Amino acid sequence: MTISFDDFLKVDIRVGRITRAEPFPEARKPSIRLWIDFGPEIGEKKSSAQITRHYAPEALVGRQVLAVVNFPPRQIGPMRSEVLTLGVPDADGEVVLIGPGHEVPPGGRLF
Repeated sequence: MTISFDDFLKVDIRVGRITRAEPFPEARKPSIRLWIDFGPEIGEKKSSAQITRHYAPEALVGRQVLAVVNFPPRQIGPMRSEVLTLGVPDADGEVVLIGPGHEVPPGGRLF
């Protein structure tokens, strides 16, 4: 399926810094609950991510990640996930987080 560049621009992908992470046992699939700071324009948002294979919650704090910030919130167990944290599959199909290769200001938009 081909989309136009205008369609791509509708997806708002921003960089944020994980400020807090904790196990999320209430989720159906093993997940980690994340709090991500996207800077003053967007603020801190919550996300549920199925990333337990490669990441421990305590090792995620301070890491920069990319997330879609303009999807509607989604109820995941007792939590409202407000952003979609992005990743790609490794050779076994497990999620590897996507982030910038260098330190960047929070809230920067992907282009």
